[in-house]
Amino acid sequence: MATFFGEVVTPPSRAGVDDEEEAAAAEREETQEDREIRQELEKKREVHITWKMTSNASTDEQFPCSKFLLGIGHNAVAFLSSFVLNSGCWEVVGSIKLWNEWCRTSNTTNVLPTDSFCLFYRLISDPTVLLCQCNCYVAEDQQFQWLEKVFGCMQKKDLQVLVLSTCSVTDYKTTESTLTLPSPFLKALKTNKFKDKVCCSLLEQPNIVRDLPAAVLSYCQVWQISAVFYQCYTDTIKLDLVTIEAFKPVLSSKILMSLVKL
Repeated sequence: MATFFGEVVTPPSRAGVDDEEEAAAAEREETQEDREIRQELEKKREVHITWKMTSNASTDEQFPCSKFLLGIGHNAVAFLSSFVLNSGCWEVVGSIKLWNEWCRTSNTTNVLPTDSFCLFYRLISDPTVLLCQCNCYVAEDQQFQWLEKVFGCMQKKDLQVLVLSTCSVTDYKTTESTLTLPSPFLKALKTNKFKDKVCCSLLEQPNIVRDLPAAVLSYCQVWQISAVFYQCYTDTIKLDLVTIEAFKPVLSSKILMSLVKL
């Protein structure tokens, strides 16, 4: 979990000799059948990324990337589709396939808003601009794979990252009653390398972000990548026009200004 108020929070653990001994004992007690089941489950939960680059770039080499736009969840995906993808000519250049208890991604690029999918688009006029629509849940044990396989393909020098996502307003911690908050509203978090102006107020302590957005921000912080995350707090988790429009202040950001026709 990431806070970026000077620290990256990790869940507490009883790391030490006792844990190592317990793990060793569990490994000794594991039968051949148990081992095969565990390995099969690990294989099933692997994250598979496929690139369809028309240039000379391949999955074995990093390609130039100046901007990476990532929308996570129905409303963030719909916002990028309506205001960014519709403002220029983009082509699908990749996809991610994954499976977990809450999601099974679609194998087709002809997706519906309610489908689970993760697609990558490249701006035809500037192939260094990449956009990802992630409308699927990436489980905690799959997040590292997702990060390594996505960012591992990109050249990180001078890379700018924009992440958009939503969560319930009840997750917002404040001394005020959440019933009086003007939902939906935006809050931002950024890495140390991000020097541009943010489009809303920063997320206050003791609030935190979770899941894939937190993993992406943590990764960018470690790799010294300029990244900003805008989280929309809303009273509905379904596809909602009001929630989509709550992201509009981000259109004035430096990273989107040249990509959007207002």
